[in-house]
Amino acid sequence: MSYRYPGNGASLVLDQDKCIGCGRCTEVCPHAVFELHGKKAVMVDRGACMECGACAKNCLVKAITVKAGVGCVAAILQGMVKGTAPTCGCDGNETKGGCC
Repeated sequence: MSYRYPGNGASLVLDQDKCIGCGRCTEVCPHAVFELHGKKAVMVDRGACMECGACAKNCLVKAITVKAGVGCVAAILQGMVKGTAPTCGCDGNETKGGCC
């Protein structure tokens, strides 16, 4: 089963002008959100982003920013426990808490 994460990597931002094409984001991203095209990183599957922050933490030139913890794996686990679709409460339907 393949999960799509709530928010589809909404906080994920890639500044291609800063990117030096080192490829670290492609190495550390657990869901293959990035690929190198023409010696620059590109987001090829933003919807797979779980906003874990590994890409931003490993970007040598800070070309990637992400608000780690939103749309996170905790949302999936909460949904599984509750028997509902994954949600981190960012849509306003839940009270403050969760992974946001």
